[in-house]
Amino acid sequence: MKEYEIKKISDYKWELPLNKDFKMRVPGIIFSDKELLEHASQEETLAQVINVATMPGIVNASYAMPDIHYGYGFPIGGVAAFDMDDGVISPGGVGFDIACGVRLLRSDLEYKDIEKKMENLMGNIFTSVPKGIGTKGRIKLTEREINLIFKNGAVWAINNGYGDEEDKYHIEENGCMAGAEPLNVSREAIVRGFEQVGSLGSGNHFIEVQKVDEIYNKAAAKRMGLSVGQITVMIHSGSRGLGHQICSDYLKVMQSASKKYNIILSDRQLACAPINSPESIKYYSAMVCAVNFALANRECLAHWVRLVFEKMFNKSYKKLGMDLVYDVSHNVAKFETHDVNGKEKKLCVHRKGATRSFGPGCHGIPDDYKDLGQPVIIPGDMGRYSYVLLGTKKAMHESFGSTCHGAGRLLSRTSARKKVNGKELQRELFDSKGIIVLADSMSSIAEEAPIAYKDVKNIVDIAEKAGLSEKVAKLVPLGVIKG
Repeated sequence: MKEYEIKKISDYKWELPLNKDFKMRVPGIIFSDKELLEHASQEETLAQVINVATMPGIVNASYAMPDIHYGYGFPIGGVAAFDMDDGVISPGGVGFDIACGVRLLRSDLEYKDIEKKMENLMGNIFTSVPKGIGTKGRIKLTEREINLIFKNGAVWAINNGYGDEEDKYHIEENGCMAGAEPLNVSREAIVRGFEQVGSLGSGNHFIEVQKVDEIYNKAAAKRMGLSVGQITVMIHSGSRGLGHQICSDYLKVMQSASKKYNIILSDRQLACAPINSPESIKYYSAMVCAVNFALANRECLAHWVRLVFEKMFNKSYKKLGMDLVYDVSHNVAKFETHDVNGKEKKLCVHRKGATRSFGPGCHGIPDDYKDLGQPVIIPGDMGRYSYVLLGTKKAMHESFGSTCHGAGRLLSRTSARKKVNGKELQRELFDSKGIIVLADSMSSIAEEAPIAYKDVKNIVDIAEKAGLSEKVAKLVPLGVIKG
């Protein structure tokens, strides 16, 4: 393990100074407390922050969010912005589960309304939503339809009866990201996507029925329709096998492109190409297809959940007040305009395991949240809590409008399985906290054990103290469906 010079800027911000010996073009900036910084040092994550700092055209710094942990190429929790003229695009800076993200549904229900129905409610959601590796969804697509999803995202789902027209206004990019080109998606990726719309997937993906436990910003919570004791539903999923295949396909393309454009890589996993090169243009347009696929997927998942609530309570989801609070992705590259040294510049911002956290008044925030800032949804682990936050003006200068995306893993899936018995954990969570956890396999539950994750409260507190986002509400789990 290498020793790196680390300069303390504040209790929650640290710098890896620009070091020419490491071929760094910019410094590394890590938003963390001392304890989490030490953990990142031990798992070689700092080396990944430094590697990203060596990439052509990187602007200001290589950033790491408080939930940083080791990833492919970029660290998970890594953020980097690249100049349009001499910068690059790298699939490793987006990740395999393109546009994996989180959406939050509110309701007019309170815990007393569902307390005696929880077991049936969770059982019905479990049987209504396809999940797990390779699982087929409830929607079978034609080639024409999957191309329409690539172009229209969640809007396709809404237009086909799998969502509500009002939803799109509370989805990042209004439910559809521009720039998709289906011709740049491989046949292998399309085949993997044909039957996966409306499916949860595996790993850390989940559907969680929650209760609002605490409010920190009453005015913002009221605007979002959140109040203490209220029932909410959080959905965490992404672009499934399709996004994974697109990433895999273009990593091969970028390996060749890096050589073609004489880009010296500090890590081959950072394979990249100039932003305006044919390779990057094709990757970006394929990535957008995966983004829109993920947005459609979460819209359909929310639709299945709403239908279960309708059946359980014999009311329409509209009468139950099951409106979308917000839907935000955390594995994506976007072209955005930011202030760089007092000048407005268009950049390509990579966020891998990091959430956009735009401050009040910024472009891209829904009109009814414009003066508040962009909603940020941060899931924790299935035994503790999750948070709703808002983006800040400070984040625009500190991190290109970025914040954390979750708790961040402490243990690998393999390590978690060795330490935890899934059946025992399932029983313990119910007996001690009343949390109902359902999954197709006990190993899935073991992999997602609370001890496998950092305490998301610490992560969120660091993000808030560093000025990257501010807390609005805390949500606690009542029932969890694991992928």
